[in-house]
Amino acid sequence: MSAVLADILAREREPQPAAAPAGPAVMDGCFHCGLPVPRDSRWQAVVDGNARPMCCPGCAAAAQAIVDGGFADYYATRTEYAAQVDLATHAVDAPELLLYDVPGCEGEATFAVEGMRCAACVWLIERRLGQLPGVQEATLNVATERLHMRWDPALCRPSIILRTLRAIGYGAYPYDAKQHGEQLERARKKLFRQLFVAGLSMMQVMMYAVPVYLASDGTMDGDMTRLMHWASLLLTLPAVLYSAQPFFAGAWQDLRRGLPGMDVPVALGIGAAFAGSCAALVGGRGEVYFDSVTMFVFLLLGSRYLELGARRKAASALERLQQGVPASALRLRGDPAARETELVAAGALQVGDLVLVRAGQAIPADGVIVDGDTEVDLALLTGESRTQRRSKGESLPGGAVNVAQTIVLRVTSTATDSTLAMLVRLVEKAGQGKPALALWADRVAAWSVVALLLLTVAVFVAWQAVEPARAWQAAVAVLVVTCPCALSLATPTALAAATDRLLRHGVLAVKPHTLETFERATHIVFDKTGTLTLGRPVLRQAVPVSSQSVEACLRIASALEADNPHPIAQAIREAGGRAIGVAERIRYVVGQGVEGSINGRLYRLGSAAFVEGIASGVARSAAPTGTTSVWLGTEGGWLARFDLSDGLRPEAAAVVQRFKDGGKTVVLLSGDEQRAAQAVAAQLGIATALGGRLPDEKLAYVRTLQAQGAVVAMVGDGINDAAVLRGADVSFAMGRGAELAQLHADGVLLGDGLVPLADAADTARRTLAVIRQNLIWASVYNLVAIPAAASGLLNPWMSGIGMAASSALVVLNALRLRKD
Repeated sequence: MSAVLADILAREREPQPAAAPAGPAVMDGCFHCGLPVPRDSRWQAVVDGNARPMCCPGCAAAAQAIVDGGFADYYATRTEYAAQVDLATHAVDAPELLLYDVPGCEGEATFAVEGMRCAACVWLIERRLGQLPGVQEATLNVATERLHMRWDPALCRPSIILRTLRAIGYGAYPYDAKQHGEQLERARKKLFRQLFVAGLSMMQVMMYAVPVYLASDGTMDGDMTRLMHWASLLLTLPAVLYSAQPFFAGAWQDLRRGLPGMDVPVALGIGAAFAGSCAALVGGRGEVYFDSVTMFVFLLLGSRYLELGARRKAASALERLQQGVPASALRLRGDPAARETELVAAGALQVGDLVLVRAGQAIPADGVIVDGDTEVDLALLTGESRTQRRSKGESLPGGAVNVAQTIVLRVTSTATDSTLAMLVRLVEKAGQGKPALALWADRVAAWSVVALLLLTVAVFVAWQAVEPARAWQAAVAVLVVTCPCALSLATPTALAAATDRLLRHGVLAVKPHTLETFERATHIVFDKTGTLTLGRPVLRQAVPVSSQSVEACLRIASALEADNPHPIAQAIREAGGRAIGVAERIRYVVGQGVEGSINGRLYRLGSAAFVEGIASGVARSAAPTGTTSVWLGTEGGWLARFDLSDGLRPEAAAVVQRFKDGGKTVVLLSGDEQRAAQAVAAQLGIATALGGRLPDEKLAYVRTLQAQGAVVAMVGDGINDAAVLRGADVSFAMGRGAELAQLHADGVLLGDGLVPLADAADTARRTLAVIRQNLIWASVYNLVAIPAAASGLLNPWMSGIGMAASSALVVLNALRLRKD
């Protein structure tokens, strides 16, 4: 489908005749576009049962797609060919828009929007789309240029949304990271060319303007001054006619739709200063501002160039993820031992397929290693820079990079259900909404442009009554100096930068309020199992009960458990290191243990009752409270007792202390028995520990805290945490927890640790500080600059510097959040 649409759009850019006869009559030209058909053309499309001539494969593909989509009556009812248009201003009523009405887009989708310039654009788009029948949500992020839509499929369709956007002057298409990145790169190159021309014009004009300023004492005669001014005019033309195009085009679009945006005062300021200067030059009276015009255009374009760079950085996180899985994979065919492979698309892999992954290649899909040991880089998924060892039988997520040696992987989930696919969906969901600060800034900035235009008229009238000679200069200064752009960029740019930084460190903020609420949290409530603890057993101590050393006993136990996937067996292997030998005649007894021979001697590992069957006597020592004991014995004697328990995460104590140092109240809320919860709390220095709580009791406790005025942040893992995660003010789910818990959380910790959570708290604090700084700066700047311009204290060129510097300062301040 995407190839067909590409052909359609490519053909629509070609010159086309203005009219076409209605109905299916045979024509000499291309049946689709009307252009002449080459004599040797072999391209055709079947329309209403007749083969129609086409001028190229693009038209043939487009026509066939329209017919196959059930829209053949388009050709029977059309009255003219489509007009020549650009992709960003594609025909509003183009029938090709109907091709976007596919089942996969029904109900919810994300669109990329082109042509946005300020907060007024955001306000207009959201308001206009919100008026469409069936639209339930329309949220536009100005930093990433992504529009998230939810609608009732019975009342609305994607084609209606796209048609509405194009009717009010904005290009749009279903969001694709690669296509959006290419569009941003094209925009960057064009903007750079315009910036270069404006800068060159500014420097050349200043060469002629500076001597005139320096000769204010009358040392330059009138003819030379006029020559300097005429040269300045000629050098200003490229900046006004080419570099300032974005402002004039944007202003025209704003006026056509009846809602003046930030481009209107900018275009009026440029046009007024240039026209006034030309009038003064021709009439021989008054001041000229050609240097101010070129400087204003250059500085504003420089500010927009910085904004575009910030948008590209904001979109980079999603692009990295979508490019993480390779497009192809080496699938094994026939006998796996023969290692015969075929190259297939990664999206075509099915559950059960065996794939060969060489060193240096990315894992094409979630799977389990069936042959080979290796090390993998999970930085894309978890933010963890260190490689991790993976052996036969262990799982690997798609997107991880195999860095050591070739392995064979059995696919366990298709591309659409993989870990990386779920992460991409969560990242796409992130940033769709807006926190309260962003909504306030958008509302203020959207109406400030209208207020600015009214103020400009008032200033001009006032100066006309007081000192007419300065009226024009004061009005231009007011138009130029005011900067709602800084206000509208203050929040989304900071949030985009913070979100990108968090993702690189293993934290995904899914909901729009995550950072804002986390910064205000008064209580940090932790689940125990899988959150503060590892969620799996670890060896706490090994107690020998014979002459055998602890190391020897652990190596014997490791040999017996060499191929056992049970968590207890894995804990013993991790503690024991290299096995003492190869165990033979292995026999597993469900619920009791394992038996095997090593170097001709029989051993048992398991419960005391099981080992007692071959060992003499009865086990005498008792296991500590809260641990699980595994016994090792041989014929005629007991060897050792291994005590295991769910171990604390090594970083848990430090993370808890960081929150306590930040003035937060830390609570442990667990479904495990009170004694176990209290023991963990004592080790971590948590004063409040509540155990034995069912899911509804956890939720009730959180609501009690909220009723007392607390802002609760919940950190959990597992299905039974889903309700309390949803009920907390802000919540985080462990990345390896149950998928349901992640979907109910406001944020996801992508790695297997708590350090990113503490980092997220610091980032939230810094982000809110930057947002407040940006909003305060933008507000104070406008409160000071507008009266100064209106009173005549600021010249137009000074106003231009102030406006450009204001926007640039906001963007640069926000981008500081991306630094580690």
